[in-house]
Amino acid sequence: MNQPLHATVAARWTPGRGWRGVLITGPSGAGKSDLALRLTGHGGWRLVADDYAHVFASGGALYAAPPDALAGKIEARGVGILAACALDLVRLVLAVELTGEAVERLPDAASRVVAGVTLPVVRLNGLEPSAVQKVTRLTSAL
Repeated sequence: MNQPLHATVAARWTPGRGWRGVLITGPSGAGKSDLALRLTGHGGWRLVADDYAHVFASGGALYAAPPDALAGKIEARGVGILAACALDLVRLVLAVELTGEAVERLPDAASRVVAGVTLPVVRLNGLEPSAVQKVTRLTSAL
């Protein structure tokens, strides 16, 4: 596997489609782990990888897995490292780029190429309370 990507990955169970993963990126302190903690507390979500993820293409799809040393662990800022119910592999369907800046109200559709595979991408402020609902609804639509 290639070098891990600085990202957090969470996955949601979708009836009839299985686990659907979200690649969460952004600068340090943008809320990657915080968003993943809130997603996994929302129901139907599981952690895949926190802080770093192995991301690779296979059969035209993009997948993520945790590095062995970080599997089943998530950092809760101000608390420490916590155990998490985690998956060991998931197909990615969405990239979420976190920012602390204001985001566009009605952005045009965007995408990001990772390992040669194009993923839809959305820019969010990960610390906003509505971020969990936004990511959940977007994932349901993909």
